[in-house]
Amino acid sequence: MTSFIAAAIQMDSQDDKRANLAAAEGYIREAAAGGAQLVVLPESMNYIGRDIAGQAEPIPQGPTCTRLSALARELKIWLQGGSIYETNPEDPARPFNTTFLIDPEGQLVAKYSKLHPFDVVLPNGVTSRESDRVAPGHAVVTVDTEWFRAGMAICYDIRFPEMFRLMALEGAKLFLVPANFTVNTGKDHWEILLRARAIENECYVVAANQMGKKPRFTAYGNSMIIDPWGTVIARSSDKPGIILAEIDPEYVTRVRQSTFTLDNRRPDVYELNKKRL
Repeated sequence: MTSFIAAAIQMDSQDDKRANLAAAEGYIREAAAGGAQLVVLPESMNYIGRDIAGQAEPIPQGPTCTRLSALARELKIWLQGGSIYETNPEDPARPFNTTFLIDPEGQLVAKYSKLHPFDVVLPNGVTSRESDRVAPGHAVVTVDTEWFRAGMAICYDIRFPEMFRLMALEGAKLFLVPANFTVNTGKDHWEILLRARAIENECYVVAANQMGKKPRFTAYGNSMIIDPWGTVIARSSDKPGIILAEIDPEYVTRVRQSTFTLDNRRPDVYELNKKRL
């Protein structure tokens, strides 16, 4: 199975959708010119602001997905559209946070809505409930590409290893992770969590992050591509732009034949025993 080049795009998206989409298109073209056959954009790539419900779009009929589909078809690349706010007919005030994958023919082949809202109550009493603004998804999603199966996740999802293990058990050898991860947590956790998800599942990770000051926080940047051994093989600098790295399907096989993590699982005893609690 042949290797291919993947790209992660780091952006500083703000509340001007037209400017964000123009910037994204420029980076996508740059990545394709550099040989990328798979391109991953960050979370909330087309809009970061206060009016997320008003900026939500249908997928694939909306203008963002339509524009990215045309680009994928023109450039003959696989394109993950980062994530955008997707209209929610049942609760228009709470759109979904949805990522989607487009094939080189410009066809939508999969979409995934973020499963885990960031709902926290801090010791100082500060409360943040993403679920008040964004509806959670309902399914783990993997998708077949021309190389192998990929798993889809968004930002805060990386703190839930069971989700990534399920995707690996479904055959995923690559995780696509658009994000808008904060500086406060990112400086301590971003790389560690991504490398852990790669190591424990023996999978590549392509993680495209936002950077810069946003309405609620400052995004961490440090987009990265990680191999199945857990080595960071590409990392963004502290500015918007692209990173590229080779993805080798055969290397996944070699790593799995050296550590056997998935083979040595014990699903016969992986059950919560409430009697011991």
